[in-house]
Amino acid sequence: MKLNDKLYNILKWGLIIFIPALITLIGTLGQIYDFDTETIVLTISAISTFLGVITGISNYNYKKGE
Repeated sequence: MKLNDKLYNILKWGLIIFIPALITLIGTLGQIYDFDTETIVLTISAISTFLGVITGISNYNYKKGE
């Protein structure tokens, strides 16, 4: 599986910048407002891990094809 450059760059930005910031925001707000954030943080982390694997496979296949 190879992703096009635009989709790969969007996923990479999301995985490196956006998702960690989102998890931190949700966890912090949960602490401030005293609500449980474990389910949502674990869900986002699982989706992030899945997308990271897909992105890594795409990167591997791209470099293998060069």
